Amino acid sequence: MAVSTSTAHPATAPSAELPELVSYLEGLPEPHIVFDRHYRIVAANAAYRAQFSPRASVVGRTCYEVSHRFDVPCDRAGESCPLARSRASGRRERVLHLHHTPHGEAYVNIELVPLRDARGDPAYFVEKMEPLRVAQGEPAAEGLIGRSPPFQAMLELVARVGPSEASVLLLGESGTGKELVARAVHEASLRASRALVVVDCASLPETLFESEVFGHEKGAFTGAHVARPGLVEAASGGTLFLDEVGDIPLAMQVKLLRLLESGTYRRVGSTELRRADVRVVAATHRDLPAMVAEGRFREDLFYRLATFPIALPPLRERRDDIALLAPALLTRLAPKRRLALAPEAKRRLLAHDFPGNVRELRNVLERAALLTDGDVVDASTIERSLAAATRLMRPGAPSLPTDRGGSSPVAVDRRIGRAAASPPSLRDAERETLRAAVAAHRGSREELAKALGVSLRTLYRKLRDLEAR
Repeated sequence: MAVSTSTAHPATAPSAELPELVSYLEGLPEPHIVFDRHYRIVAANAAYRAQFSPRASVVGRTCYEVSHRFDVPCDRAGESCPLARSRASGRRERVLHLHHTPHGEAYVNIELVPLRDARGDPAYFVEKMEPLRVAQGEPAAEGLIGRSPPFQAMLELVARVGPSEASVLLLGESGTGKELVARAVHEASLRASRALVVVDCASLPETLFESEVFGHEKGAFTGAHVARPGLVEAASGGTLFLDEVGDIPLAMQVKLLRLLESGTYRRVGSTELRRADVRVVAATHRDLPAMVAEGRFREDLFYRLATFPIALPPLRERRDDIALLAPALLTRLAPKRRLALAPEAKRRLLAHDFPGNVRELRNVLERAALLTDGDVVDASTIERSLAAATRLMRPGAPSLPTDRGGSSPVAVDRRIGRAAASPPSLRDAERETLRAAVAAHRGSREELAKALGVSLRTLYRKLRDLEAR
């Protein structure tokens, strides 16, 4: 429905050359702007005004100044410019950008379509903007956080594959946030209103895997007193997330392959063929191609899962994001305290490689929060927290290397273990950290072990050693 120019907001006053187009765009639910070949905005619809510019007109201003506060086009400021790409390709283009909004910077999916004049040359460009709400370019209470180039490259893939039904394989070292990315894929899909069901493949023994995933009938095995649906049925209409898919027993892989290829499965103890409406997202830190070569993972299942692979960058390759992640994690860990990092503490975190990635960063900050009495976490507290993490790791435990060419991560299992002989300063630092953590903690031993990033058994052993001294 056309908006009368006599009552329209100034930002929607139709261009004399494009009244029909502007009238059409005005009624669309997604934010749209129209700009000319010189980047000047000539129209913005109601949805755009409501989300991005509720108080001021953007007509007459350049798109790069409005969206990015740049004084030059995006491609001259280190960003990907959809207009420049469209000029080069002659077709519509899609990019992911960080845009300024009334609520701060936000990730936005951009789809740009060129409009040609009578000579066939692009004269105007229509840009549709869809906010990507699963990630933030600044500290936030939830969701993915980052703005480094590796993070944005990963996020652009999430934005592209999210609305599809393609199977997604997330490849990344332990602690890189694969479950968060799986949730982002789900929330960017048409299945977002339905369930995201997580299958922790590493924790399911072979004897339980089939019944947990596919369900079982009454009497199918000893203890099966009632029929029980599996996780596949729980995910009906939504997304099934197979975490650590490399740990699925070989005998069960063929059953999963049948589900992926035909959308059918059978409960344990049943001959009835059931249909499943699920989208599969899988994740692993293992080197699946190497497992295929060794015969430990089915080649056909690998290719079926890897329809759209996404590599998650380790934290050391997106080091600039630590400055965004650290305050956000502190807020999540201690929401009532308003903790802040001292400048030297930030620099110390930036200097650390974090082989355990974001999970390790979270553990370090949780230890630091427990050791901080005031509102500012200082560098010495961060140093003590990092030293505790170093001492609790098994000596000689390898880091988590990645093929720098961008292939799948190398599989390395890391476990908390016994600490070997080390310089007295490290041993004393660990005991001091543990003693302070015990004194400050008011919860259970289980909660303390989680806060320190160790198993309950390791915590009790460390406490016995502390008491013996």
